[in-house]
This record gives sequence, C-alpha cells and structure tokens, in this order.
Amino acid sequence: NMSVVQSRNFFGQVQNYEVPSAGSGIIVSEDNDYLYIATNNHVVSQSNTLTIQFIDSKSVAAEIKGTDASTDLAVVQVKKSDIDKDTLDAIKVATLGNSDVKVGSRAIAIGNALGYGQSVTVGYISAVEREVTIQDDTTGESYTNDLIQTDAAINPGNSGGALLNASGEVIGINSSKYSDTTVEGMGFAIPSNLAKQVIEDLITKEEVSEDKAAYLGIYGENVTSQIAEAYNMPEGIFVKEVIKGSAADQYGIKAGDIITKFDGKEVQTMKTLQSRLAYYEGGTEVEVVLQRASESGYQEMTLSVVLGKKNS
Repeated sequence: NMSVVQSRNFFGQVQNYEVPSAGSGIIVSEDNDYLYIATNNHVVSQSNTLTIQFIDSKSVAAEIKGTDASTDLAVVQVKKSDIDKDTLDAIKVATLGNSDVKVGSRAIAIGNALGYGQSVTVGYISAVEREVTIQDDTTGESYTNDLIQTDAAINPGNSGGALLNASGEVIGINSSKYSDTTVEGMGFAIPSNLAKQVIEDLITKEEVSEDKAAYLGIYGENVTSQIAEAYNMPEGIFVKEVIKGSAADQYGIKAGDIITKFDGKEVQTMKTLQSRLAYYEGGTEVEVVLQRASESGYQEMTLSVVLGKKNS
C-alpha cells in the first residue's frame, strides 16, 4: 500500500510524500474476471496504489472493491488476466468456516508479519465475543465489535490475515493487537460469521444512483459505549425524530427507539446506516431491529420496512 502524506517543512511549505505500508489478505472469492481478497479497512483505506504479492512472490496491481469501516473490513480485486498461470496454479480460494468456536481450541494465524512475507503463528482461542473498540483513522469515528481473542502472535503486518482452525478453515480475520509492555498474547480477529455477510455485500452490491437511492426518514444520534454505560442504554442509533410520511413513520419506528441492526447487520452510527443505505434502492424491503424503552427496560423489536426513495 502506497499512501500520500502531507507535512510542512521548516519554512511552512506543504510537501507531499509517499509512505509504504504492508498488510495481509485472504482470497475469499473469484469469478471469470477477478479474484477477490478480503483484508482490513485500515490496511487500504488511505491507499494511493495497491499491490498484491502472492505466495510465489509474484506481484500484481489491485484496486479497492469496497470497504466497511464499521467492521474494519475491505475487499480488493485483482484482474485474473494480470496473473500468470503458474501463480494461479499456486493459489486457491480459502474456505470460510464457522466462527462459533470454543475457548481453548487451536488457532493458527497466517500473515505478512512486519512485511517480511508469509509467516505462521500458533496458539489458542483465549476468549470469544470480546468487545473491542477501534477508531477509523480517516473519519475519527469509533466502532465497537465482538471479536475473537487469541494468544497466537499477531504482529504489525498481520492485519487482514487469516485466523484458522485445526482444519484449515478461516474462522476470523486478524484485525488488532493489544500492545503494551506489560501485556502479551492478546490478539483479536473479526469472526468469520460476521465477515462473510459483509464480504458478500462488498463483492456483490453496487452503490445505486442518486435518483434511485433509498431513504429511511430519521434524525439520529449515536449511542456510544460510553453513553450506553452511563445511561444504561443499548448501543446503536438513538432516533431523535421521525420524519412524517417517511418509511420509518409508516412502518412503526418511533422517536426514542434505538436502532441496532439494519438488514441483518449491526449499525452503531448514523454514518454507518447512511453508507449501508447507499446500496439499496427505494422500494426495497428490509428488517430493522431496534430497542424500545418500556417499564421493564428496553425490549427488542424487529420491523419489516419498505424503504422510501431519497428524492421523492
């Protein structure tokens, strides 16, 4: 990954210079024209140019297919016509397994540690459903996801690489490491059951044109983990106002509700919801999961909503 960074010199002049970085990826799908490689959003989000190096050390140019900052996932695509036959014979599409794993089971991490090339580390599943908050370097927004914790060594450059079970199936995508002089063996991976849904959308869905774009019809505020803890609320999007006559109004979303899922995927910020809506046309029916306050606390509800059109 080559990205452009700006800095000011001693005289106050702005200078641009390229900075290289390296990460890892997993071949997750292919069609007649492209190979699709999953990685982390933070590996590619600020890229100027991307190059993929395969197991035989052959390199080809790549481009971003899609990104999802809320889960720190991205998909890049490589033209098959750019890959020679020997390389195609040396690689294959990975098998995405079930990430409902047990603590204590074997974990194998594969990645481009420190940019030296492919390496393997081995450990165990230390914990599951660990709440980990990451910050998007581009927007500054923070996102919290339930990740797999492992003591298999996760080093810089491993981001986007595979966490495997003993059968060689991908159960997670290595994402982050807790780094401190007093801490060892705390690496985290995005569970494959979550990653599958996001990756499929990034590969198959295209942003729709402005005249067909979907519209839900709410004004919302983000309920962060800090706010949720302070006020005993679920994390998600707090609905401040429902626009009269909108899809949200017609299908039962109310002010005070907290939206937690949209079409089967977790949403924790308005920005995430808006980015998801960009892939839907008006008239599409989706399920919206929300939490509604009651005398006994918040109750989960699932509503079927036919989205309106943004420009209608």
